[in-house]
This record gives sequence, structure tokens and C-alpha cells, in this order.
Amino acid sequence: MRWLLAMVGGFRVVVVVLLVLIVAYASTTVVPAGHVGVQDFFGAVSDRVLSPGINVVVPGTRVIKFSVQTRELKETAAVPTSEGLIVNLDVSLLFRLRPEAAARVYKTVGSHFEGVVIEPQLRSAIRDVTAEYEAKFLYSASREVVAQNMFKHMQAALIPRGIEAEQVLLRAVQLPPLLTTAIQEKLQAEQQAQRMRFVLDRERQEAERKRVEAQGIADFQGIVARGISAELLKWKAIEVAHELSKSPNAKIVILGDKSGLPIILSDK
Repeated sequence: MRWLLAMVGGFRVVVVVLLVLIVAYASTTVVPAGHVGVQDFFGAVSDRVLSPGINVVVPGTRVIKFSVQTRELKETAAVPTSEGLIVNLDVSLLFRLRPEAAARVYKTVGSHFEGVVIEPQLRSAIRDVTAEYEAKFLYSASREVVAQNMFKHMQAALIPRGIEAEQVLLRAVQLPPLLTTAIQEKLQAEQQAQRMRFVLDRERQEAERKRVEAQGIADFQGIVARGISAELLKWKAIEVAHELSKSPNAKIVILGDKSGLPIILSDK
């Protein structure tokens, strides 16, 4: 009889241990890194968001895990420009869920908030912003301005929803073939015109440099001419003749003066 009681007592202990383990398992949940947990207790959603790691919850609570990491949403759209031309755009949106807003997003939108909120807003931003620009802006370096305006549109739409837009990338732009050719030819013509303006500016600068140089030479010659008198020239001529007279070679040096009579110097 004792062994039966001992068996029953042991069975009770096992049952209690199992119940404790079941309750403990039901009362804990693990939230992965880069995620938060939202507690849903039979329809009652708690505003307290669970952080990554092991968390204790009320048994029976369902924990919905939301990623708060940066994610990418890609969208391809055919939209009109300000001229009415249809262009195909490949756009990427980088976004993340704000951790403190996870419970509110779950209550107001649900766990599939990307398809409910973000995708429609991105399509709207692409359509509205593209309609403000001509096609050439999408083809040139100005496409970054277009992407920045799309980003501002998304920020204004998503922040009140508890979602943060981080960046909008305009990955690819496909224009009608004829328009692409026309834009390329126009860009080439603009580049050629810019090169010609550079050449003309350089030639004008060179001409100005030569003019200044010639003016400087003329000014110098004028100064020199004003500083040379007839007496100085005669004196220099006499100095040269005197130096020649010192030479052992036979020579005759004739210097004419205003009287017309030559002065002849000779060593003979």
C-alpha cells in the first residue's frame, strides 16, 4: 500500500512540475534582435512594446513580432511627366517601423502595413512628383532632385503613421526611344556650345594679354625715346669712334656734324 501512495505522490510531483513548466513556457517569449513584440491578449492590445530578448507575459497572450530594421520596398511605375509623356520608373524606398509606434500600427493598420499604407503612398508620390517635371530632368543629373522630392512626400505621409522613410532611390528611368535620342542630341549640343564658349573666352583672354603686352612695349619705347637727346647720341658716337681709334688696324672714322664738315680720326 505504501508503494502505491508513493507512486501517487510521485505522479503528483511530476504533474506539478509539468504544469509549472507549461505555465513558465506560456509566460515567456523570445523577441529576436531587430524586432519588437506587440502583446495581444484575446483582442486587448497592450501599449507596452516588448524589447528584443526574453520577456515575461501573461499566459495566453499572443505576441506579434514586428521588424524594426531598415527594409526596402521596390516599385515600378509608368507615370506621365509634365509634358504628358509616359516614362517608366524603378524606385526603391528604404523605411523602418518606429519601435514605439508598433502597437499603434498593429491596432490601426495591422501586421501587413506595407501593402496597406506604404505601397499606395509610394505610388502616389511617384505619380505626383513626376508630373511636376519635364522628362529631361529624369534623364539628367537633376533626377536626384526628383528623388529628394519623393522622399519628402513619403516622410510627410508616413511619419504620422509611425513609419520612418529613410531614403528614396530612383534606380532606373526608361524614356520613349525617340525622346531619349532627342535628349541625347540636345545634351551633346549643349556640351559642344559650352566647349566653344570656353575656347572663345580663352582666345579673348589671350588677345587681351597680347594687347597689354604690346601697350607695355610701346610705353617703354616712348619713355626711352623721351630720355635720349641729340647731344647724348653724339657723345655716344664719339665714344665709339674713340674706342675704334685705339685699334692697331688702319681705319678711318667719319662723324658728320650739323656743319656738314666731317671729323676724320686716323692712326696714320
